[in-house]
Amino acid sequence: MSSDKIHAYLIRMRDLILEEREYAKAMDLTGMARVMAEKEELLQILNHTKLTDPADKSIAVQIRHENRRNAYLFKATLGWIRKTMEFFGQRTVTNTYSANAGTVSASVNGRLLSGRV
Repeated sequence: MSSDKIHAYLIRMRDLILEEREYAKAMDLTGMARVMAEKEELLQILNHTKLTDPADKSIAVQIRHENRRNAYLFKATLGWIRKTMEFFGQRTVTNTYSANAGTVSASVNGRLLSGRV
């Protein structure tokens, strides 16, 4: 494969990663899915190439950096979602005490999200 073609693929990959971040921030899942499919195609092509041009290596470094930024964004967002789900899954009614000072579970579930209507 020619060096110019590899360079064009690398530029497109970097642009796709940047687009993916913007779609993620806008919560546009359709756009993200389209970008991810195109990224997969490019990865299949680029897996069989070797970078020889120094300019291509600098673009590869940019791609790695931007991809890590996206990974951090996705990881932080997933952590936020998990914490939110844990919060809504917590019991809002504490245990009560019996006559002999033992704890008794409250008769009410007390979960903010119980899954029941």
